[in-house]
Amino acid sequence: MPIRLELPATLRERLDAADRPLIGLWACAGSPITAEIVAGSGCDWVLLDAEHSPNGLESVLAQLYAMSAYPVAPLVRPPFGDSVTIKQFLDLGAQNLLIPMVDSAEQAAEVVRAVRYPDGSAGGGVRGVGSALARSARWNRVEGYLGRASETISLTVQIESATAVADVERIVAVDGIDAIFVGPSDLAASMGLLGQQNHPEVVDSVLRAIAAGVSAGKPVGVNAFVEADAERYIEAGASFVAVGADVAILARQTEAVVDRFAGAAAAERSSY
Repeated sequence: MPIRLELPATLRERLDAADRPLIGLWACAGSPITAEIVAGSGCDWVLLDAEHSPNGLESVLAQLYAMSAYPVAPLVRPPFGDSVTIKQFLDLGAQNLLIPMVDSAEQAAEVVRAVRYPDGSAGGGVRGVGSALARSARWNRVEGYLGRASETISLTVQIESATAVADVERIVAVDGIDAIFVGPSDLAASMGLLGQQNHPEVVDSVLRAIAAGVSAGKPVGVNAFVEADAERYIEAGASFVAVGADVAILARQTEAVVDRFAGAAAAERSSY
């Protein structure tokens, strides 16, 4: 008899069950070793980024395997929210998707259709059916997968432009959108404030998106690699917050270690 499996809880289910904001880290190095180290840090969720990082289907799959022994929710960000790309990431077993650059409720609705199988209705999904061939259903070892696939998937869309903030109330109202995630860096750029994530107008836009999610009963996540920003957005109602990235932590910590010793040696030489 084949083994019958149940899939891990989705990010949506973890957020529903949480009694505090969930703290996350980014894994951007494209390495299963680094992803496993990050997953073992004690964080609640880990973003595997295929938008700005050297990640493809094979490397994301290897990282999902590496993280599977740890009690974290892997959140996968495809490079783009088209139906073909979404289908591929779903089929390799990514349960929690973060779709970048969603600017309107109409675009959000199309993303929802991309993660759902057709149901015979005019507004049904468009996901291609390949569960017998795919890790998503553990090669049909998840009983009844086709009929309840949407229960095993959590869909978050990214609010990262002034256009998206202007439409955020409609975006969070789209059926099938489980959460929104605010990206202050791209948001600032779209407002003509490149690199100014802490500009008051950018902060106000982030807070508007958080308020819209809270009002609609939808969880809101946000990037906040500065501690004061994380605290501000958590207090405003953010349910899940990314507080650091593997590559950034590695860059800053290696710089600090080298500076501690090389800087001390240079200071000593200059005192002669």
